[in-house]
Amino acid sequence: MAPVSFRRIEVFVILLLGACPALRSQEYKYEIGGMAGGAFYMGDVNKNSLFRETNPAFGGVFRYNPNLRWAVKANLMWGRISGATSEQENAYPHQAQASFARNLFELGGQMEFNFFPYSDKFAYANAKRFTPYVLMGLGATVAPGSGETFAGPNLSIGVGAKYKIKNRINVGCEFSVRKLFADNLDVTDSENTLLNNPYGISGSVWKNNDWYSFLLLSVTWDFGLRCGTCNNKNLEF
Repeated sequence: MAPVSFRRIEVFVILLLGACPALRSQEYKYEIGGMAGGAFYMGDVNKNSLFRETNPAFGGVFRYNPNLRWAVKANLMWGRISGATSEQENAYPHQAQASFARNLFELGGQMEFNFFPYSDKFAYANAKRFTPYVLMGLGATVAPGSGETFAGPNLSIGVGAKYKIKNRINVGCEFSVRKLFADNLDVTDSENTLLNNPYGISGSVWKNNDWYSFLLLSVTWDFGLRCGTCNNKNLEF
């Protein structure tokens, strides 16, 4: 009798797993990991050349995934930016050469929208292991200098793509720009103000301000079970 009872239990468990696929597919709410790549500046000494004087950048990232389409991301970044008038074709009124280089630190948050439901499970809901996404958010930037420290808010906009290479491990690539609301990111020294509005043109909130950008690769790890019993109850697509 014992062997027969064991077989019945085994068959019951197999049928139960088949009836609720989420019992054998765990889904997680959070991600944590790192990002590394390059940073570059656009402003008075680089008006329109992407990736000119790209320098190293790296940081940490945390995501909360309320569902398979949306994510809320927080990041803490370090990057180095630089620029020089000698590399420009523009003629500057002061006719002198100026350059700068500085480190910057950023604490920011963004909302991400996935073009596809993002998961390596739930094929019945058309979920994909790969998805492109767009992001938008706000942050704060601090850049120490030799007598002139920059500090101010930033507006971030970007695009990216991520791929779940295996259960709980994600890789991604992201390009984003940060718009600042000031024109002195390239002024690091109180004795060298040539780059502080060199054209003598007054700006506004949206014009004649500095920007910087990140091109980053990321690796993140999932944690925090959405529902340990059956994900179908709380999972949104």
